[in-house]
Amino acid sequence: MVQRRVEIVEYDPKWAVLYREEKTRILAAIGHLGVVVEHIGSTAVVGLCAKPIIDIMVGVNCLSDARLCMAPLESLGYKYQPEHEVTLPERRFFGKGEPPREQHYHLHMVEKGGEFWKRHLVFRDYLRTHPETSRQYCELKKKLASEYGSDREGYTEAKTSFIESIVAKALYKLT
Repeated sequence: MVQRRVEIVEYDPKWAVLYREEKTRILAAIGHLGVVVEHIGSTAVVGLCAKPIIDIMVGVNCLSDARLCMAPLESLGYKYQPEHEVTLPERRFFGKGEPPREQHYHLHMVEKGGEFWKRHLVFRDYLRTHPETSRQYCELKKKLASEYGSDREGYTEAKTSFIESIVAKALYKLT
Protein backbone atom coordinates (compact mmCIF):
# COMPACT_ATOMS: atom_id res chain seq x y z
CA MET A 1 0.00 0.00 0.00
CA VAL A 2 1.34 3.41 -0.97
CA GLN A 3 1.42 5.86 1.93
CA ARG A 4 -0.11 9.27 1.31
CA ARG A 5 1.73 12.38 2.37
CA VAL A 6 0.98 13.71 5.83
CA GLU A 7 -1.62 16.39 5.16
CA ILE A 8 -2.00 19.26 7.63
CA VAL A 9 -4.87 21.66 7.01
CA GLU A 10 -6.18 24.74 8.76
CA TYR A 11 -8.82 24.32 11.46
CA ASP A 12 -12.30 23.55 10.17
CA PRO A 13 -15.33 24.24 12.42
CA LYS A 14 -17.15 21.29 10.84
CA TRP A 15 -14.83 18.94 12.78
CA ALA A 16 -16.76 19.66 15.99
CA VAL A 17 -20.04 18.95 14.20
CA LEU A 18 -18.72 15.72 12.68
CA TYR A 19 -17.53 14.63 16.12
CA ARG A 20 -20.89 15.35 17.79
CA GLU A 21 -22.77 13.45 15.08
CA GLU A 22 -20.41 10.48 15.35
CA LYS A 23 -20.58 10.53 19.15
CA THR A 24 -24.37 10.26 18.91
CA ARG A 25 -24.06 7.20 16.64
CA ILE A 26 -21.45 5.58 18.88
CA LEU A 27 -23.51 6.09 22.04
CA ALA A 28 -26.61 4.71 20.32
CA ALA A 29 -24.63 1.58 19.44
CA ILE A 30 -22.63 0.97 22.64
CA GLY A 31 -23.73 3.55 25.21
CA HIS A 32 -25.58 0.87 27.18
CA LEU A 33 -22.14 -0.56 28.06
CA GLY A 34 -21.31 2.51 30.17
CA VAL A 35 -18.82 4.01 27.72
CA VAL A 36 -17.68 7.62 27.73
CA VAL A 37 -16.87 9.34 24.43
CA GLU A 38 -14.36 12.21 24.05
CA HIS A 39 -13.08 14.22 21.09
CA ILE A 40 -9.27 14.17 21.21
CA GLY A 41 -6.42 15.09 18.92
CA SER A 42 -5.89 18.32 17.05
CA THR A 43 -9.37 18.43 15.48
CA ALA A 44 -10.69 18.82 19.06
CA VAL A 45 -8.86 22.14 19.58
CA VAL A 46 -10.53 25.21 18.08
CA GLY A 47 -8.12 27.02 15.77
CA LEU A 48 -5.49 24.28 15.63
CA CYS A 49 -4.35 22.95 12.28
CA ALA A 50 -4.62 19.19 11.93
CA LYS A 51 -4.68 16.13 9.78
CA PRO A 52 -8.35 16.12 8.76
CA ILE A 53 -9.15 12.98 10.75
CA ILE A 54 -11.50 13.04 13.73
CA ASP A 55 -9.92 11.26 16.70
CA ILE A 56 -12.44 9.82 19.12
CA MET A 57 -11.57 8.24 22.44
CA VAL A 58 -14.03 5.77 23.90
CA GLY A 59 -13.52 4.96 27.55
CA VAL A 60 -14.65 1.55 28.78
CA ASN A 61 -14.68 0.28 32.37
CA CYS A 62 -12.35 -2.60 31.50
CA LEU A 63 -10.43 -3.12 28.27
CA SER A 64 -11.92 -6.61 27.95
CA ASP A 65 -15.27 -4.82 27.35
CA ALA A 66 -13.87 -3.82 23.95
CA ARG A 67 -14.88 -7.20 22.52
CA LEU A 68 -18.53 -6.36 23.32
CA CYS A 69 -18.21 -3.18 21.27
CA MET A 70 -16.66 -4.62 18.13
CA ALA A 71 -19.76 -5.85 16.29
CA PRO A 72 -21.82 -2.72 17.06
CA LEU A 73 -18.94 -0.50 15.91
CA GLU A 74 -18.50 -2.57 12.75
CA SER A 75 -22.18 -1.94 12.01
CA LEU A 76 -21.32 1.78 12.03
CA GLY A 77 -18.52 1.24 9.51
CA TYR A 78 -15.59 0.96 11.90
CA LYS A 79 -12.87 -1.56 11.14
CA TYR A 80 -10.99 -3.04 14.08
CA GLN A 81 -7.22 -2.95 13.50
CA PRO A 82 -5.56 -5.31 16.01
CA GLU A 83 -2.08 -4.82 14.52
CA HIS A 84 -1.87 -1.52 16.43
CA GLU A 85 -1.89 -3.40 19.73
CA VAL A 86 1.75 -4.33 19.15
CA THR A 87 2.80 -0.76 19.93
CA LEU A 88 -0.10 0.23 22.21
CA PRO A 89 -1.49 -2.84 23.98
CA GLU A 90 -3.62 -0.65 26.26
CA ARG A 91 -5.69 0.55 23.28
CA ARG A 92 -8.07 -1.00 20.77
CA PHE A 93 -7.95 0.91 17.49
CA PHE A 94 -10.72 1.25 14.90
CA GLY A 95 -10.77 3.24 11.67
CA LYS A 96 -13.66 4.48 9.56
CA GLY A 97 -13.73 6.35 6.28
CA GLU A 98 -14.26 6.41 2.55
CA PRO A 99 -11.95 6.92 -0.43
CA PRO A 100 -10.00 8.97 -1.31
CA ARG A 101 -9.13 9.15 2.38
CA GLU A 102 -8.91 5.72 3.93
CA GLN A 103 -10.11 6.86 7.32
CA HIS A 104 -12.03 9.94 8.35
CA TYR A 105 -12.33 8.73 11.92
CA HIS A 106 -9.90 7.07 14.30
CA LEU A 107 -11.49 5.51 17.35
CA HIS A 108 -9.23 4.74 20.31
CA MET A 109 -10.87 2.47 22.90
CA VAL A 110 -9.14 2.55 26.28
CA GLU A 111 -9.90 2.15 29.95
CA LYS A 112 -11.54 5.22 31.50
CA GLY A 113 -9.09 6.83 33.88
CA GLY A 114 -6.08 4.90 32.55
CA GLU A 115 -2.82 6.52 31.46
CA PHE A 116 -3.81 6.79 27.78
CA TRP A 117 -7.11 8.39 28.81
CA LYS A 118 -5.53 10.91 31.19
CA ARG A 119 -2.63 11.92 28.95
CA HIS A 120 -4.80 12.57 25.90
CA LEU A 121 -7.31 14.64 27.84
CA VAL A 122 -4.71 16.78 29.61
CA PHE A 123 -2.89 17.41 26.32
CA ARG A 124 -6.13 18.41 24.56
CA ASP A 125 -7.25 20.60 27.45
CA TYR A 126 -3.88 22.32 27.75
CA LEU A 127 -3.91 23.21 24.04
CA ARG A 128 -7.48 24.47 24.35
CA THR A 129 -6.48 26.89 27.12
CA HIS A 130 -3.02 27.92 25.85
CA PRO A 131 -3.37 29.44 22.36
CA GLU A 132 0.34 30.28 22.05
CA THR A 133 1.28 26.65 22.67
CA SER A 134 -1.40 25.57 20.22
CA ARG A 135 0.10 27.92 17.60
CA GLN A 136 3.60 26.50 18.24
CA TYR A 137 2.26 22.98 17.86
CA CYS A 138 0.62 23.89 14.55
CA GLU A 139 3.88 25.34 13.24
CA LEU A 140 5.76 22.22 14.33
CA LYS A 141 3.25 19.92 12.64
CA LYS A 142 3.44 21.84 9.34
CA LYS A 143 7.24 21.76 9.44
CA LEU A 144 7.35 18.04 10.23
CA ALA A 145 4.75 17.19 7.59
CA SER A 146 6.95 18.91 5.03
CA GLU A 147 10.09 17.14 6.28
CA TYR A 148 8.61 13.66 6.63
CA GLY A 149 6.33 13.59 3.59
CA SER A 150 4.61 10.19 3.59
CA ASP A 151 6.63 8.79 6.52
CA ARG A 152 3.74 8.87 8.99
CA GLU A 153 5.61 7.01 11.71
CA GLY A 154 8.55 9.41 11.46
CA TYR A 155 6.20 12.39 11.57
CA THR A 156 4.45 11.04 14.67
CA GLU A 157 7.70 10.16 16.41
CA ALA A 158 9.15 13.62 15.68
CA LYS A 159 6.22 15.26 17.52
CA THR A 160 6.65 13.12 20.62
CA SER A 161 9.08 15.29 22.61
CA PHE A 162 6.88 18.38 22.13
CA ILE A 163 3.76 16.45 23.16
CA GLU A 164 5.48 14.91 26.18
CA SER A 165 6.69 18.33 27.35
CA ILE A 166 3.14 19.70 27.19
CA VAL A 167 1.69 16.67 28.99
CA ALA A 168 4.32 17.09 31.73
CA LYS A 169 3.44 20.81 32.12
CA ALA A 170 -0.27 20.03 32.19
CA LEU A 171 0.12 17.25 34.75
CA TYR A 172 2.35 19.46 36.89
CA LYS A 173 -0.34 22.18 36.93
CA LEU A 174 -2.87 19.59 38.12
CA THR A 175 -0.80 18.71 41.19
